[in-house]
Amino acid sequence: GKASCFILQTQIMQFVSESIIDKTAEDLGAEDNFNAIIQDFQSGQPVLLAYLFSENFDLLTQNEQEYMLFLALVIWKACKNKQPEISPVEQSQLEELEESNWAKLNKSTARKFNERIDVFFNEYPQEDLLAFVEDALVHDEDAEVTKEGRDFIFVALKTIIDCLHQSSLEKE
Repeated sequence: GKASCFILQTQIMQFVSESIIDKTAEDLGAEDNFNAIIQDFQSGQPVLLAYLFSENFDLLTQNEQEYMLFLALVIWKACKNKQPEISPVEQSQLEELEESNWAKLNKSTARKFNERIDVFFNEYPQEDLLAFVEDALVHDEDAEVTKEGRDFIFVALKTIIDCLHQSSLEKE
């Protein structure tokens, strides 16, 4: 009933809104000490950082890899803004979530990228974060994300959002 639904709601990471995401992206974009942020990310989420630098993404261009890292840091910082305590993501959790995201994407028969990823928005608890990723990949003037790269980056970042969301549940 309604009551149990409410209890469930309180356990998940609070909704990270577009305004928080935009502000985080702006702050990060202006940040000159990028290495400190990456070190912070590494100490908080070593599995996620290792994932972003794994050979899964060797296919991506240098630009795409840097852009993906930047977007991942925005997501992580925005999540921490709402939920300072997020337990470290486990490797097994990451692999499981990534696999299910690829399965979902590969099932889609739509030709257009934004139609293929529609399925991910269905009742997704962090819709604004996902929309941020979509916008970043669809409307980027200067990051030069390739068609092939787009799927990889989308799945990677969606997986990271899932992981952070899930890991914030375990704190409760």
